[in-house]
Amino acid sequence: MGWVETINRRIATSPVGRWFKLEGCGHPKERKGSYFFTEMRAGLATFFAMAYIIAVNASIVADSGGTCVCNEPSEGPGPKCLDNEEYALCKSQIKRDLITATAAISALGSFFMGLCSNLPVAIAPGMGLNAYFAYTVVGFHGSGHVSFQTALTAIFIEGFIFFALALFGLRQWLARAIPRCIKLATSVGIGLFLTIIGLTYSEGIGLIVGSTATPVELAGCRQELQVDGVCPSYAKMRSPMMWIGIFCGGVFTTMLMLYRVKGAIIAGIILVSIISWPRNTPVTYFPYTAVGDDNFNFFKKVVDFHPIKHVLDVQEWDLSGVGGQFGLALITFLYVDILDTTGTLYSMARYAGLVDPVTQDFEGSTFAYMVDSLTISIGAIFGTPPVTAFVESGAGIGEGGKTGLTAMFTGLCFFISIFFAPIFASIPPWATGCVLILVGSMMCQAAADINWKYIGDALPAFVTIALMPFTYSIADGLIAGICLYILINTLVWVIEKASGGRIVPPNKDEKEPWSWGAEHGILPNWANSLIKGRLPWKKPEPASSDVTEGQYVIENQQAPSDNSPAELPEKRL
Repeated sequence: MGWVETINRRIATSPVGRWFKLEGCGHPKERKGSYFFTEMRAGLATFFAMAYIIAVNASIVADSGGTCVCNEPSEGPGPKCLDNEEYALCKSQIKRDLITATAAISALGSFFMGLCSNLPVAIAPGMGLNAYFAYTVVGFHGSGHVSFQTALTAIFIEGFIFFALALFGLRQWLARAIPRCIKLATSVGIGLFLTIIGLTYSEGIGLIVGSTATPVELAGCRQELQVDGVCPSYAKMRSPMMWIGIFCGGVFTTMLMLYRVKGAIIAGIILVSIISWPRNTPVTYFPYTAVGDDNFNFFKKVVDFHPIKHVLDVQEWDLSGVGGQFGLALITFLYVDILDTTGTLYSMARYAGLVDPVTQDFEGSTFAYMVDSLTISIGAIFGTPPVTAFVESGAGIGEGGKTGLTAMFTGLCFFISIFFAPIFASIPPWATGCVLILVGSMMCQAAADINWKYIGDALPAFVTIALMPFTYSIADGLIAGICLYILINTLVWVIEKASGGRIVPPNKDEKEPWSWGAEHGILPNWANSLIKGRLPWKKPEPASSDVTEGQYVIENQQAPSDNSPAELPEKRL
């Protein structure tokens, strides 16, 4: 391995090594244990851990129908064009567009996240955000509140709002101002929301289906055997696609994750997909139908660049008829993305050991937020939901990634995947259904950290968690949880003040503290420097030219006569 060490050393001493603060570069803040080939391996690990987003995001967003138009006459509430061949062909084109768009925006965002912020964190369209976009805002087959084009307009505006918030340091403050119990509950609620999606037919294994006597019921039959959308009793739990998804996509992936095999999620997706690609099997993804033939002809190209045709730059700026719903979608996107991105960035920075213990901030945070914000707006032009930092970046950090080179290598892998669109577009929903359930289970880990001891924290958190999957709406769960938190805790405060402090909950001391203020201020360092009359890029001169960061200067070099504190040498940073 001598040549590896030689290359690592040469790159570390080059301008590249100093920019990314690789070990051996001579920078005062070099990151110990960071080497070029280690960063490359970490970038590959991150890509394989999150490559599933290419297929999953495209499938979820395509369920909205995109720019496809349903010409079936309206017959009662609910989605239309469920069995319309022309609409299904259009959806296939939308999915292929979104394969390219997802890979492209992930490549662009991850590359510049690493280059500008020097963080080992990759970004891509977020799970949960894409489900809210497809199943609530736009709705399945366009049955939601606003059109596909209007929703993309809200995301485009959201990105620039985030850019302003990041530039002036307000994004961190907004995240701190939200009660901790609601932050944790949001993650759990989105996890359960993804789980329900993974259990249904549209984007999962088809284990549950809507019912008339009860909200949902057991399914697991082939869709062609359903009667009025419900599985007959003789056909339940007999779908071979469902069982392949459970055992090869779910149990197999879980065992790989249990033994910490890198790329476990993508391995399960690949296994189920390979089983589903032959045409003469009961589980084929390419049946002998018009849609199946069209999908199979595209699949046979294997390597092909599919240009974005139907979802590129299709924003709708005439908002006269959708003002209220547009505002709700915009605010919800803002709120959920603040929680998602901020929480993930902080957790990944802490995992990599990059969080300052004094300021509780991490190096490059402002640049990270600004890159994320601009990528959100660019992604809206490409036709994708908001991008966010991915918790799967922990796979790369676990492999030793400590610098932005990790994210840049991940971005290069996403760029290469653009040219394999036929493969990613041919991944069946029962291959990704259990992935959604697994991701949901990982997001539910936050439930253990919720303060269940004090009902003023516990009940709003529980309502947030419950309403997200049960109402099939992230927005409804967020609104209910925040409003209930404000109502309960405001009433407690009013009663306490009105009684002169005599009537208080017996265990109020167990309530989690909350404050809208920020301990170290709201504005970023550059703004504080300008306010104090200093140029933000000009660093203060050290007291001695021989002093480097982390060293001490001994003001009094004379040894003390004894160990008395008064005679100990004075130390100054």
